[in-house]
Amino acid sequence: MKLLHLAAAVLNQTPLDWHGNASRILKAVRSARAQRATVLCLPELCITGYGCEDAFLSSNTCQRAWATLQKLLPETRGLIVAFGLPVLHQNAVFNCVALAVDGRLLGLVAKRHLAGDGLHYEPRWFKAWPVQKRDIHITPEGESIPIGDLLFDVGGIRIGFEICEDAWVAQRPGVLLAAHGADLILNPSASHFAFGKTEIRKRFVLEGSRAFGVSYIYANLVGNEAGRAIYDGDAMIASGGRLIAEGPRFTFEECRVTTATVDVELTRLMQARTASHRPSLITDQHLLVSSPFLWPDISLADAPPPPTLSDWEHQPRQKHEEFSRAAALGLFDYMRKSRSRGFIVSLSGGADSAAISCLVALMVEFAVDELGVDRFVQILSSPGWKLDILSDGNHRKLVRQLLTTAYQSTDNSGPVTKQAAFDIAEALGAHHYELDVSAIHQAYVSTIEHALGRQLEWKTDDIALQNIQARVRSPGIWMLANINGALLLSTSNRSEAAVGYATMDGDTSGGLAPIAGIDKAWLREWLSWMETEGPLIGSQTFAIPTLRAVNVQQPTAELRPPDQAQTDENDLMPYPLLDAIERAAIRDKQGPMDVFKIMRVQFPDIEAAQLGEWTDRFFRLWSRNQWKRERYAPSFHYDDENLDPKTWCRWPILSGGFEIELAELRNYLSQNPAL
Repeated sequence: MKLLHLAAAVLNQTPLDWHGNASRILKAVRSARAQRATVLCLPELCITGYGCEDAFLSSNTCQRAWATLQKLLPETRGLIVAFGLPVLHQNAVFNCVALAVDGRLLGLVAKRHLAGDGLHYEPRWFKAWPVQKRDIHITPEGESIPIGDLLFDVGGIRIGFEICEDAWVAQRPGVLLAAHGADLILNPSASHFAFGKTEIRKRFVLEGSRAFGVSYIYANLVGNEAGRAIYDGDAMIASGGRLIAEGPRFTFEECRVTTATVDVELTRLMQARTASHRPSLITDQHLLVSSPFLWPDISLADAPPPPTLSDWEHQPRQKHEEFSRAAALGLFDYMRKSRSRGFIVSLSGGADSAAISCLVALMVEFAVDELGVDRFVQILSSPGWKLDILSDGNHRKLVRQLLTTAYQSTDNSGPVTKQAAFDIAEALGAHHYELDVSAIHQAYVSTIEHALGRQLEWKTDDIALQNIQARVRSPGIWMLANINGALLLSTSNRSEAAVGYATMDGDTSGGLAPIAGIDKAWLREWLSWMETEGPLIGSQTFAIPTLRAVNVQQPTAELRPPDQAQTDENDLMPYPLLDAIERAAIRDKQGPMDVFKIMRVQFPDIEAAQLGEWTDRFFRLWSRNQWKRERYAPSFHYDDENLDPKTWCRWPILSGGFEIELAELRNYLSQNPAL
C-alpha cells in the first residue's frame, strides 16, 4: 500500500490582479499543507487569471507572471504544486503549467489542445504545443528548464497533465501518459459554467481515472472572473474509476481546497490487470523529467472524510437551482470587482425586471448563508462606504442597502404593473421609488410635433411613440445609479435580443445584462418556481409568493395605449416558438426553409401559413438588429449558445437579410396551401 494525500484548489481570481491572485494561491498552498496534502493542483492560468484577453500578448503579463511564480516557489517546500501561467518561449506564448517540487521549479508543461470554440479564443493568444516534443526554456534568471509535453517522475511517482481542453478531445494526452506509467494525472482547468456541464466534467474525470488506471485531480476556477463567464468550481479527485472527493460548487469563498487519499499501488495493479494496457518501455523516454522527493508516510487514519455534496445538488430542478446560484455568484463578484455600491433596477412590474431583482436578493441570501453577515459586509464594503451589519433575520435590511428599484410610469402604464412592482420590491426589501415620467415623455412628443408641424399618431408613428417612452426612463434611473455609486442592471432577455425587441438607450440601458442569456419562456418558468418553491438555502427553500402578481400577467412592453391591449407575443410570436426558431437558426445554423420544416414538426398545431409568417419575421428581425446586440451591456453566460457577439455569436451588422431564402419560403408556402 502506497498512500498519497492529494488536493485540488478552486480559486476566485481576477485578470492581472497580481497581488490578489498571488495571495489567494498562497492561501490555497497553506490550506493544502494544513490538511497534510502533498500534491496540490491549482486552476489553469491561476497566476494571471484566465480572462486576460489580448493582455496575454503583452510582455509585461508574461514577465510579471514569471516574477510571481518565483515569489511563490519557496512556499512549496515539502510539497508538489502545479501553477498555471503563460510562458513566452521561442517567440510564442504558451498556456503552461509549472510543476514546483520542494521549493524549486522542475519543468513546464504546455497545453496541447487550445479551446477555440464557444466563448473561448485561446488560439488568438497561445500556440498549441506539438505532441511528444520537448525543448529547453531559458528563464529570465538564466536557468535551463524543460518545457513541452512532459511526464515527471517525482520520487518514484509519475505525474502527468491534461490541461482543461486536453481532456475534452478524442486524443487525450492521458493515453500516452498511461502508456508511460503515469500514476497521477492533474487537470488544471478554467472551465466556465454551463447548465448541466458538471456531469460532463464528472464523466471525463471518472473515465480518465478508470481507462488510464490513475488517480485524477481536477481543479477549476470559481466565480465571475472577468465579467462574462461564471465558473462554478467543481473540484474533483477520482481514482481507478471512483469519485473519491468533490468540492462544493458556486462557493462565495475566494479559495476552497478539496483533499483525498489514494493508493498508488491499487491503480498500478489496475493497469497491470488491464489487457489493453501497453507500456511504452523505450521510446520517448526523453520526455521524462525526474527528481528525488521524500514522500511522507501516510496511514488510513490520516485520511480526511470526503466532502459531501451540498443538499441542493440533489434537488429535482437542477437547472433552476444552477441558474439561481450562478447568477447570484456572478452578481456578487461583478459588484465587488467593479467597486460598485449595490444595484439599480428599473422595476416595471414585469417578468424580466422582477427576475433580476429576485437574483439580487438571492445573492444576499446565498452569500450570507455561506459567509455569515460579518464577512459578507466586510467583503462588499469599500473605502468610504460600508454596509450596515444589522439584519432582521431574513436579511431584508441588507437587500435594502444593495438594491434600489424604481417604477417609472407614463400615461400608458397601468395599475396592475405598478402594484406588482411595489409588491415585489416590498417582499424583497428593496429601496423602491415610484417616478412619474409622463411629463418628460409628453415634453419630448410636443417638442418633435412642434418641429414637424404635425401631430404624432399611433397609426403612422407607432415605433417612435413607443421608443420615446422607454428612453425617457433611462436618464432618471442612470441618475439614481450615479448618485448611489451603484451598477445599473439592464433587463433585456435572450429572446428579445434575438429579434431586437428592445429600445436602445431605453430598457437596454445598464452596465450589466444578467439575464441576456436566458430565454423568456424559461425565465417565466423559473419565476413560477420561485413563487412556489425556490432554491434550497441551508435546510429551507426560499420562495417569493408575491411573484404571483407578475406570473399571472401576459408579458407586455406597456408602451401603447391601454385600449390596444399590447402583449409581447402579439408583437412577435409565442415565446416558446421564438426560442425554438432561434436555436435552429442560430445555434444549428439552419436556413429559413429548413427552420420552417423543423418547426412544422415541433409545433404541428400552428397553421403552416402562420408558422411561415413567424419564421419570416424572425429572420428579418434577426438580421436587421445585430447592431443592437453589439451594443448590449455585457451578459452572463449560462450555456454555450449565448447571443453575445463579443464572445459566442458573431454576425455581420449589415447583411443581405436572407432576402432570397425568405422569398423561396414564401413561394413554397404559396404553392403548398394544404400543408
